[in-house]
Amino acid sequence: MERKEQDMLPLSHEIVEVDGVYVNEAGQEEHLHRGQHFPADPVLGKTEWKLTEYSFDNHHEGKTDERLVPKEDDEDKKGKITSPRRQIQT
Repeated sequence: MERKEQDMLPLSHEIVEVDGVYVNEAGQEEHLHRGQHFPADPVLGKTEWKLTEYSFDNHHEGKTDERLVPKEDDEDKKGKITSPRRQIQT
């Protein structure tokens, strides 16, 4: 028997432990944060919630970190092999 079959999904009115997007049995998606309670469905009442996507706050401004952008005129790159077919010329 697999472990997935034994795990119980969180029910409505339980506390959220991980920030992310959750889907209930009816297919409704909710973006929930840690510390909130899982909402109950108005028709079904208590439902199970499954985590489908983690929420990450990596890029607050939507910009790539400048240290990760390759530079055209990099002095440190001279003398390094940048391609497997390129040989160092001295």
